[in-house]
Amino acid sequence: MKNKEQLYLETFLNPIRKCKIYRPKFGQGNREKGLSLNEFKTLYSLDPFYSWLGLDTDLMYAAHRAAGGITSVYRQIGIGCERLFRAVLVDTTGYTAPEFAIWSYTTKTRSGKSKTLSLDGRLELSEIKNQTVLFNVKKWIKAYCADLDEVSEPANGIVFEVRQGYKSKDSKRQNADIDNATVAWANDYLPIFAIFSAQIDSDIVLRYRNNRCGILIGTTNSNSQASLYAFCEQVLGYNLADFFERQSTTIKTEVHDILQTLLSAE
Repeated sequence: MKNKEQLYLETFLNPIRKCKIYRPKFGQGNREKGLSLNEFKTLYSLDPFYSWLGLDTDLMYAAHRAAGGITSVYRQIGIGCERLFRAVLVDTTGYTAPEFAIWSYTTKTRSGKSKTLSLDGRLELSEIKNQTVLFNVKKWIKAYCADLDEVSEPANGIVFEVRQGYKSKDSKRQNADIDNATVAWANDYLPIFAIFSAQIDSDIVLRYRNNRCGILIGTTNSNSQASLYAFCEQVLGYNLADFFERQSTTIKTEVHDILQTLLSAE
């Protein structure tokens, strides 16, 4: 049986490995998979305009593959982060069921249909069996709420939205995040955005905190109210930063192999 470290590594890498088979669709949206190089060249060579411009080349295919593939890499890294973080929550809390690590709620769309929205992680106080972690989480919530404009401490615990990074300033996305946070508060949870990367715009941090959203980012300082890695180590008792340091060579090898594939035509 694989040890926990290896399971964590596989949990993180499995979604990212899917990027290696990424193929662009070139507007052929009804296809389950993207076009191969030969299929692309046939499609573009039969288009008089694109053929006249010389776009039916390996370089054009590689450019499309790289452009869409890099977006896929970031997306799959995000999925890997979500799954890894949930696994850490389950293991450190002693949850009796992995479902406790996820939180969802149902809302209505404009058309009146029901839609279920899920957040990526949860620390449910009533289900935490590890008493040290339970004590740490309660203490952390108390301190964080005192710093977050003196909001009342939630009775149920913390819910997390996990991201690999936050480079976008998309207002629609921010509004949806704030809506999720509002519902979380209404259900007696403290909403926290857990960002694995240190890259997030300071304006976004300010807006979220002004709307009673907590944020932990991927810095390596010792402040557990600001650093995701300090939170994991000091509150959950798992050193996530050390995990990535130990596995960095393996992860880099896989990621670089994927990037080389995406930057080639074949």
